[in-house]
Parts: sequence; structure tokens; C-alpha cells
Amino acid sequence: MAKSESIALEADPSDDADFDVSVAGVADALAERDERRAKLGRPAGSNKEQVALRIDKDVLARWRASGAGWQSRMNEALRRAAP
Repeated sequence: MAKSESIALEADPSDDADFDVSVAGVADALAERDERRAKLGRPAGSNKEQVALRIDKDVLARWRASGAGWQSRMNEALRRAAP
């Protein structure tokens, strides 16, 4: 099974449905997983874009050390410095 097809599900030993390995049972479990995954990530309508950016280690360490919200503060600093 390819990595993208693997699944991990919590099982309750007292619930027979948790051990349903029939084709229909697996299909239901995969559908539930896909539903949960669809809710992850940026909210719809977000104007954010994920990029790869190389930043010196010491600079990044200082931003991270500034505590929670460092990415938002870095974004604001970049916005102010933008030409």
C-alpha cells in the first residue's frame, strides 16, 4: 500500500464496528478520514500563500524566540519593509 493510501484509525475493542475490515467498512473509514482532512489547512478565502524561503538560522531563531505569533509579526515586518 502506498504511503498516501495508508490509514490509521483509533479502535474501540468493545465496538464490533471498529473491527469491520470489509470493503464497505474500509470505504466508510476512508470517507470519514477524508472528511476530517478536508477541514484542515487555511480557511477558505485566505489570502495567504505557502512559500519556501531561506532565512539565516540566527535570524529565524530570534523570531521564534520572540514567542507565539512570531510568523504573523514577521509577516507584518516584511509588509512594512516591502518596496
